[in-house]
Amino acid sequence: MGVAERSYDLAVVGGGVNGCGIARDAAGRGLTVLLAEQGDLASATSSASTKLVHGGLRYLEYYEFRLVREALIEREVLLRAAPHFIWPLRFVLPHHSGLRPRWMIRLGLFLYDHLGGRKILPGTRAVDLRSDPIGKPLRPEFRFGFEYSDCWVEDARLVVMNARDAADRGVDIRTRTRVVSARREDGLWRVRLEDRRTGAISEIRARALVNAAGPWVSEFLGGALGRNDPDRVRMVKGSHIVVPRLYDHDRCYIFQNADGRICFTIPYEQDFTLIGTTDLDYRGNPGEAAIDASEIAYLCEAVSAYFVKPVKPADVVWTYSGVRPLYDDGASKAQEATRDYVLKLEAGDGQAPLINVFGGKITTARKLAEAALEKLAPFFPTMGAPWTDTGHLPGGGIPVAAVPAAIAEIRTRHPYLSERHAARLFRYYGTRALAMLGDARSLADLGRLFGADLTAREVDHLMRTEWAETAEDILWRRSKLGLRFKPDEVAALDSYMAARRGDVATGAVLAAQGGRS
Repeated sequence: MGVAERSYDLAVVGGGVNGCGIARDAAGRGLTVLLAEQGDLASATSSASTKLVHGGLRYLEYYEFRLVREALIEREVLLRAAPHFIWPLRFVLPHHSGLRPRWMIRLGLFLYDHLGGRKILPGTRAVDLRSDPIGKPLRPEFRFGFEYSDCWVEDARLVVMNARDAADRGVDIRTRTRVVSARREDGLWRVRLEDRRTGAISEIRARALVNAAGPWVSEFLGGALGRNDPDRVRMVKGSHIVVPRLYDHDRCYIFQNADGRICFTIPYEQDFTLIGTTDLDYRGNPGEAAIDASEIAYLCEAVSAYFVKPVKPADVVWTYSGVRPLYDDGASKAQEATRDYVLKLEAGDGQAPLINVFGGKITTARKLAEAALEKLAPFFPTMGAPWTDTGHLPGGGIPVAAVPAAIAEIRTRHPYLSERHAARLFRYYGTRALAMLGDARSLADLGRLFGADLTAREVDHLMRTEWAETAEDILWRRSKLGLRFKPDEVAALDSYMAARRGDVATGAVLAAQGGRS
């Protein structure tokens, strides 16, 4: 057995949006927290979403009114908290005469506009697709539609910024760290950890344990906790494709499909269009989920039924898939399974409490964290009050309307940056972009250029303050610059980061233990 380390109030297993959100909330209430993630932050489900902060228009059909209302309220809470990587989007819903009737859509959008107390986002409007430019990419039979609001989110950045804020508040964040076992002992949890880089074993103690392992939630119960009665999770795979930009405007489309599902096309990384998603029951290792040919064909056919120019499998430049750990509510179809979250507290007399987290979605992760802390409150009577509904994430703290001026300020102070480069840096780092750029007076001052507009200054920052260790961490989670990188550029970045890991280790440790970035 390893040597016992310090004790914590709370140990959180899982570095996705739920785990990082719970750790951040707990730290802000005065608890001492350790978070262990077996891979990189947001390396599974939390970086494989449709990148939307939305109420879930289609959930109204399943009478999920509480979930939709909560999500609609959360849209603007999150938008205010992080206007740099969450921003408003307008969605165009063409009316398909053979599917849902127009009155039903109008009623659904009326509810959507009013359930959540909308204040920032504009409401729904009717659109004549024959005369409005947003109808130009669509086939001529689609003559009428509606336009409504939701929001975009850089999902992996949401996770990492929750982790960054948690660390700034004292959370001990350990990535590439697997929880080997967790056992109750003398009223506490004894948690055994393995550093997956070195194989080193250590132990910590915690007064409470949160299992936020995402699609591994049942596996953790059966493995690390040694249980033979793990709760059932419905594993649902969602896949997306990315193709070259399909149209010139900045709107998204939401299309109704003949099978009752819906499909989005979303402007993506300026030069591309994101199309998704599928809903398929999944069995197997969640870390190995990948799209198959039938899913690609399904997504291409679904959107080609609406666009003048069809989308073909040969157009696809990138795909990604993720597994949603939905609570098994007995729904007959994967698309009908509830997206609501379920929190199960286990705490007998004198037992250290355990919370198991099932389901949930990006939009309601903050509320999930708040609900988890509410369940733990009786075990921590001196814990602080809820606070995250008004707190901002690192790089935020400015009004939504001030974003264009903030981007302009970056260019004013650093005129050598292109408009596109300055906008990207703000979208990733917000008000902290200026601190990262420091006293640089030219691109050369930012160091080596690896590809696209990624410089050594930014890479070092990501390694030192955002737990990035590999090119994949940066190119596909901290950013999506992988869409613009060539294989030799990826290899060069990986080599640089491998050489730099020792140099930035001290800074990374400080970041993990709460050092300011």
